[in-house]
Amino acid sequence: MSSARDLPDEFDFEQVPETDQSFENALANARDGKRLTVADGIELITTGTDVEGIDSVRKEQVLEIADRRRAEEVGDEVTFVANLNNNVTTACNTGCLFCNFKDTAHAFEADSDVEHPGFTKTPAESREVVEDALDRGIYEVCSVSGLHPAFALNEEHHEILASYDDPESEVNYKPPEVYATDPGTYVEQMAAMSVGDVHLHSMTPEEAYHARRGTDWDYESVYRELADAGLDSAPGTAAEILVDEVRDVICPGKIRTDDWVAAMEGAMAAGLDTTATIMYGHVENAAHRVQHLQVVRDLQDRTGGITEFVPLSFIHENTPLYKHGVVDDGASDAEDELMIAVSRLFLDNIDHIQASWVKAGDARGLKLLNCGADDFMGTILSEEITKRAGGEYGEYRSFADYVDMITAIGRTPVERSTDYRQRRRIDPDDPPFGPELGPRADGTPLISDPGGDRTDAAHADD
Repeated sequence: MSSARDLPDEFDFEQVPETDQSFENALANARDGKRLTVADGIELITTGTDVEGIDSVRKEQVLEIADRRRAEEVGDEVTFVANLNNNVTTACNTGCLFCNFKDTAHAFEADSDVEHPGFTKTPAESREVVEDALDRGIYEVCSVSGLHPAFALNEEHHEILASYDDPESEVNYKPPEVYATDPGTYVEQMAAMSVGDVHLHSMTPEEAYHARRGTDWDYESVYRELADAGLDSAPGTAAEILVDEVRDVICPGKIRTDDWVAAMEGAMAAGLDTTATIMYGHVENAAHRVQHLQVVRDLQDRTGGITEFVPLSFIHENTPLYKHGVVDDGASDAEDELMIAVSRLFLDNIDHIQASWVKAGDARGLKLLNCGADDFMGTILSEEITKRAGGEYGEYRSFADYVDMITAIGRTPVERSTDYRQRRRIDPDDPPFGPELGPRADGTPLISDPGGDRTDAAHADD
């Protein structure tokens, strides 16, 4: 198929992008600041269901309104963080068809002779990674990992899982001694990565489900225990598309929409901020994208705990969906722009919309900042998920890069904390540029090579 809108007949989705609304009425509602309906959103994200494809003139009208809304709501600042990705393990048996991050967990067993490119880190190794990054000035650690069968919330959880008659098939569990490397427990990993005053952003709804599988524990109690161990906020990833007929195609082994929402509510009930995401551009259609936005907006209406929304364009090259011929590409540039714009207009209760340079690259990422986005991710001293799926835009961004790019489009670069409660405007005429919000940050420029000199690597990729 040539795009996410052209679906094979065998999917036969019930939800289709058809409405009784007109594009003109939807555009007027957006321009007037009215709360958009799903029908409005569908008309805007398709540039009208009365026309084939995306109409370039209509698209620019949507982008202009979204960019104006961004300016009215959050101003001209573009924010970013100094952060590190420390993913604990790639071992996973979930079998999501959009993912090339995982490696079959059997390959990690001590007696396995299967060669694989994956890894598992012990809590001590995770702590070492974070300690090194803190010395370099970062203040956010983002950790998203595979669902390793030996991963349990705590020692009590190990005992519960081991008590099943057939723990492997019933609760996806094998004891740590089966594996070459013991990942420890989730509590141990959280405690290990919670170094000093670093902000630990971890435990997706899918991971939280894994951390309570086989028990009657609720999500709030799981997240409270993780928070006590050092967790500061939870990423609302594992969302993909929050419509079950799409999940049945791309991730049938994952939690359902209701469970994702329940996990998010549990995290926020435990006092944690969260983010929310969408991963689009595969088999879903425009109606699914907007229905996803509706789920997120309703959740935010109830909780108020979502700090930012992150549209993630599907990277297809090395994924099973592509290798099996289900898709032959991802979203188009125009679809990326409209996804950002409609997210800004539809999610009237979430202040911040993020553009991803990891997914889109620098030039496209900057364009998305003019479509309604106001955040530009982080320095990401390592990145494994998008890279393994076929992403080609690297994994390191210096503060100098950020200042150059953001000022080039006439916006103001701002260093922020994960929760947006701390912000520091950066003067582009006062180099060198480095983080100052971290517990060990002193303004020294970050470097991408921890073994190198403490000098700025702003143009290391040039």
